[in-house]
Amino acid sequence: MEKIPDQLGYLILTEDGAVLESGGDLENDERVATIITDLISLSNSIDPVAYDPDEKFKKITITYDDHWFIICISNKKIYVVKRNIPTSSIDNVAVNV
Repeated sequence: MEKIPDQLGYLILTEDGAVLESGGDLENDERVATIITDLISLSNSIDPVAYDPDEKFKKITITYDDHWFIICISNKKIYVVKRNIPTSSIDNVAVNV
């Protein structure tokens, strides 16, 4: 996890939100862990008519002005990476909006 480019911090959580590993800006950040697990629960319960109950998200990205969070689940663990947004990416996002 520490080799990810532009990484500011990371969390590895259990499915119920307990912190297994962490580092950088997110080191032992229980508040963010709770927010992430609540977001996952919410995303899995959105409109069961429109989405198959067995269909789960593959990746969630939350974008701020200068950083983003990337969230994914693999092997019953939740991986969260906080990454710095390079200036060129910010310019491209602003143009595409």
